[in-house]
Amino acid sequence: MEGKELSDQVTSSQLDRFDQRIVQLLLSDGRMPVTEIAQKIGLSKTPCQMRVNRLRKEGVIRGFRAVVDPAKLGREHVAFVEVRLKDTTEDALQAFNAAALKVPEIEQAHMIAGAFDYLLKVRSKDIRDYRRVLGEVISALPHVGHTSTHVSMEAVKDQAF
Repeated sequence: MEGKELSDQVTSSQLDRFDQRIVQLLLSDGRMPVTEIAQKIGLSKTPCQMRVNRLRKEGVIRGFRAVVDPAKLGREHVAFVEVRLKDTTEDALQAFNAAALKVPEIEQAHMIAGAFDYLLKVRSKDIRDYRRVLGEVISALPHVGHTSTHVSMEAVKDQAF
């Protein structure tokens, strides 16, 4: 995030330059102490803490999490799966969404406007484990008609926002 202006990413008119800088600092280090943030942006601790609390309350900051190394957790294999549904009524979409949310191997699920209905980022141990997940889990999700897999060879940029 260094060198990139947060104003390029956050367009809310409610965020002044202090708010934008707070968010930028927390994106680079979510564990940064409020005293350090305050020092870096030129505010005292109390107003800085109030701003962080407001940003959390307003949903600009949705939470904090650990960034882990998937390889060390035995989940190094990444595949992107195009999914076409047999039925795209609202009930079918909701059923698919609810079921996909329960699958731990599905790291991301995006409804897509285009040649297919969903793009899933699936993380598994290896290709053998992925084949199991595809055959036993993803293909069995509600209303799945067709899937197409693209295996990632290398993550060039993998940034959580």
